[in-house]
Amino acid sequence: MDQANRSPASPTRRLTSIDALRGFDMFWIVGGDVAVRAWAKWAGWPPPSLVETQLEHVPWEGFRFYDLIFPLFLFLVGVVIPFSLASQRARGASPARMHLRILRRTALLFALGLLANGVLQFDWGSLRVAGVLQRIAVCYGCAALIVLHTGVRGQVVTAAALLLGYWALLALVPAPGGVAGDYSIEGNLAGYVDRHYLPGRILQRYYGFGDNEGLLSTIPAVATPLLGALAGQWLRSERPASVRLLGLTLAGVACLAVGIAWGTVFPVIKNLWTSSFVLVAGGWSLLLLALFHGVIDVLGWRRWAFFFTVIGANAITIYVVPRFLDFPKVAKFFFGGTIRHSGSFEPVALALAVLLVEWLFLLFLYRKGWFLRV
Repeated sequence: MDQANRSPASPTRRLTSIDALRGFDMFWIVGGDVAVRAWAKWAGWPPPSLVETQLEHVPWEGFRFYDLIFPLFLFLVGVVIPFSLASQRARGASPARMHLRILRRTALLFALGLLANGVLQFDWGSLRVAGVLQRIAVCYGCAALIVLHTGVRGQVVTAAALLLGYWALLALVPAPGGVAGDYSIEGNLAGYVDRHYLPGRILQRYYGFGDNEGLLSTIPAVATPLLGALAGQWLRSERPASVRLLGLTLAGVACLAVGIAWGTVFPVIKNLWTSSFVLVAGGWSLLLLALFHGVIDVLGWRRWAFFFTVIGANAITIYVVPRFLDFPKVAKFFFGGTIRHSGSFEPVALALAVLLVEWLFLLFLYRKGWFLRV
């Protein structure tokens, strides 16, 4: 059997598949969704209504493709943790230094989130303290510390405890004036806690609900990178590649099955980050990781993934920079004439031009070896 089928991933080497899958995930955030919607509307196939539905979050209960984007990113944050810790140990880092690195990364990510939310405007009344990067920071910090101090069994037990505990909390503890087990928009406990205790402005998408990245829903969210960390440790194992791929696939199917079954009593709701949602999203994340790892790292088919790898290598950068740099304006400056003369294809041309400008920006950083890795 050849070396590629026997050797685990080096603890100090980034797996190309992880960057590529992260890039695939970020592609939809930075404009891929707009481009695909525009193309479907222009071409009429696949049915634009189907594309539109899958590229929007489900109104409340249920699961669509777009509901996978954030948990997949969190999952991949967890996948990298075992590689990062192993790399630090290989360099002789002390436990104190490893703790300091985790805390520093957590603080920097949280600070970036506040920066993206406009903290430098000093408008404290409208500042949103919660956010996507803030949740990533908290979940990464908790998961990294758990992985640092526990083995695989301890991580499985912790993840299970988080999911079961959150279920018990929402099922048994009513919001004041409400009833226990109320998972509705208006009556759920997590929304009540956010409305009354979450610092800063609440992102209130639905009437009566709290924040998408609120307080109680962060509890089960920590289990998402823990699932990723377990997958990362599996990828680093000495098992043959075929066994690693089979393990990821079976784990993904199992998570989906349990999540869907659990959803009959604890609904799949992204805004509450319910335990069933964690498992459904984790199942799809595991299956995508198995696919990308098998095709890119095991079979060695890497060229097609370069486009996504460039995005994934600087995922945080392309999430934050558009807050300060107007990529659509740059795209119109360079390609405005072509876009205006493209007829009915204009919406697609504009979306593709924005994606091209963003990708060339990331390619420049990639070629220079400049990466924002906090």
